[in-house]
Amino acid sequence: MEFVMLAIAILILLVLIVKFKLNTFVSLVVTAFILALLLGMNPMDVPSAVLGDQGMGNILGSNAVIFIFGGMIGRLVADAGGSYRIAKTLINWFGIKRLQWAVLIASFIIGISMIFGVGMVLLIPIVFAVAIEAGVPLLYLGISMTAALSSAQGFLPPQPAPTAVATSLGANIGLTLILGLIVSIITAVVAGPLFTKLAQKYAPDAFQFKTEIKAVGEVKEYDLDKTPSFFLSVITSVFPLIFMIIATVYKMIYTGGVTSKNPSGFDKVIEFMATPAVAMTIALLFAIFSMGVWQKKSAKEIGDSLNNGMSAVAGILLIVGGGGAWRGVLVTGGLSDKVASLFQANGHMSAITVIIFAWAVAAVLRISVGSATVAGMTAAGIVLSIVQSQNNPTLAVLVALAIGAGSLIASHVNDAGFWIFQEFFDLTIKQTFQIWTVLETIISLVGMVVILIMAMILI
Repeated sequence: MEFVMLAIAILILLVLIVKFKLNTFVSLVVTAFILALLLGMNPMDVPSAVLGDQGMGNILGSNAVIFIFGGMIGRLVADAGGSYRIAKTLINWFGIKRLQWAVLIASFIIGISMIFGVGMVLLIPIVFAVAIEAGVPLLYLGISMTAALSSAQGFLPPQPAPTAVATSLGANIGLTLILGLIVSIITAVVAGPLFTKLAQKYAPDAFQFKTEIKAVGEVKEYDLDKTPSFFLSVITSVFPLIFMIIATVYKMIYTGGVTSKNPSGFDKVIEFMATPAVAMTIALLFAIFSMGVWQKKSAKEIGDSLNNGMSAVAGILLIVGGGGAWRGVLVTGGLSDKVASLFQANGHMSAITVIIFAWAVAAVLRISVGSATVAGMTAAGIVLSIVQSQNNPTLAVLVALAIGAGSLIASHVNDAGFWIFQEFFDLTIKQTFQIWTVLETIISLVGMVVILIMAMILI
C-alpha cells in the first residue's frame, strides 16, 4: 500500500510541475506534505519530517555553503575573464583540427564550479565565436561543450545534485569526487567528440553553419592581456577540489580510508581542510583575491560578482531543499525501510543489484518529473535504508554516482535543459530529441557501465 501512496504522490508532483507549471520548489514541498499524510504519519510529526534534520534541514544545513560559494567562485572566474582565458588558451594550443577536444577540456574545467545553465550561458558565445572563425557549425563544437558540462553536473561535487545525493546517502565526498572524475571524463569523451561523429551521420540537417543565432546575442570578448593567466584561472576554478582529493588520497594511504581514532595533529589539519564547507570557504577567499583584488577590481565589482553567483544558484538550492523534504518523509515515514526489507526478504542484495536498482529508480523519476535534481534526491531517499543495511562506504559512493547517471537519462520536454539546448543551438524539436536527448542518454548509460565495472573491481 505504501508504494501505491508513493506512486500517487509522484503523479501529483508530475501534474503540478508539467500540467499546471507550478514552481518546482513549491510543488516538492506541497507533495512532500501530501505524501506524509498518505503514508499515515502523525500530522504533528509531518512538519519536522519535511523541514527538520531528516528533511530540508539535512540537505540545506550541510550543503548551502558549498552550493552558494561554488556559484560565487564560478561567477568571479567568469567576470574576471578567466573562463574566456581558459577557453581561448586551450583552443590556441589544440589548433583547428582538435577544436572539439579543446572545447571539451575547457568546458569540463569550467563546469566543475559552475551549474549547467550558467555554464551554457557563459560558454556558448565563446564557442560560437570560435565556430565562426573556424568555419564549422556551432553544434560541431557545442555537443562536446554540453557533454562536458552535463557530465560534471551529474557526477562531480561540489555541483549541487551529486553533493546533495552523496550527503544524503552518507557517502564520502572526497571519494565520490575521485571516482566521479573517472566516470565524468569517460562519459564526456563518449558523449562529446565520439557522439558528434555519429550525430553528423543520422541528423546532418542539425549541423548547419550559421553566422548569427538569436539566443546567443552579442559575443562578449575580453582583452586577453587584461585577463588572469591561464594557470591562475584553472587553479581558481578547481581549487575546492584540491583539498578534498588530497585528504581522501591521504586517508586511503595512511588510514585505510577511515578517520583515525587517535588522529595526529597533521591528521586533524588534513581532515579540517578537506571538509567540503571549509574547502569551499578557503577556495572562495582565494577566488576573491585571485579574480578580484589581484585583477584590480573594485569592492563593488567583486560584490556584484558574488551577488550574481549567489542568485544563479539560489533556484537550484531551493529545489535541492525540496528534494530533501521528500527524503525526510520517505525516511521518517518508513518507506525507505520497507524498500530495504522488501529486497532483503528475497535474499541478500548484491552490490551490483543495489547499484542497478538505484540507477533505475532515478531514471524512472527523471523521465517522469524532468528535473535531474528532483530525481536524484527522491531516489536517494528511496534507497537510503538499502545502502545503510549494506554497511559498505565504497558502495554508498557508487550508488550516489549511479543515481547521478540515472538522473540524466532521456531528457525531454519536461526538462528545462531540453529547451535551453534547443534555444541556444537554434534547433527544431525533432533535432533536439535527436541530439540532446540521445546525448543525455549516452552519458547515463556509459556512466552506468563504468560504475558497474568499478563495483566489480572495488567491492
